[in-house]
Amino acid sequence: MSWLAEVLAAHGDDLVEALGETGYMLAVSLTAAVVLGLPLGTLVYLTRPGGLVPQRVVWTIGNLAINVVRSFPFLLLVVFLIPLTRLVYGTSFGTPAATFSLCFVAVAIYGRLVEQILREIDPGIPRVADTMGATLPQIMFRFLLPEARPGLVYALTSASISLLSYSTVLGVVGGGGIGDFAMRYGYQEYNDALMYLTIAIILVCVLLIQAIGHRVSERLDHR
Repeated sequence: MSWLAEVLAAHGDDLVEALGETGYMLAVSLTAAVVLGLPLGTLVYLTRPGGLVPQRVVWTIGNLAINVVRSFPFLLLVVFLIPLTRLVYGTSFGTPAATFSLCFVAVAIYGRLVEQILREIDPGIPRVADTMGATLPQIMFRFLLPEARPGLVYALTSASISLLSYSTVLGVVGGGGIGDFAMRYGYQEYNDALMYLTIAIILVCVLLIQAIGHRVSERLDHR
């Protein structure tokens, strides 16, 4: 394993920095997914035709926003958002600025997953809650969301893995991260060992996220 020691000696600090940048991207984008994507997906579910509070205009706007962002090629979305990123951050380079576009994707991905999970809940649950005199907030927070918790956690796990994949291309706009590290020090310098090591680290991260998400989801599922 002398090659591993040599790689870590030469690029260990850069690798740790890249992992920290990727961790920052995931933390911020997942926070945006929960804070904005969860309400957005819930709103689309509630206002859809046949929903608890049908509102065609609201549903159309929310549904269209999710579809547009999710269907946009990510790299083109990053470029498209550069003027807005500069307006917000004063620059389009750096990890925080690159994370801005990742947040848009996180909100759209998780919003759609939230809507799908809520749709899978037995429609009799909100009907029973309504006959008991529960208000809309009570139906959501005491019946639907508790019932959907395992699915919501598993959906967040899937979103995390997708966002990790998206984050690997943000080096194009100076975002850094583990993907940029692999390209800069591995591929461009013809250092195959370093590139394969980085890929292995990414795979380990994906497996850990999957395992943790699955375990938490199972613990929350009391069915």
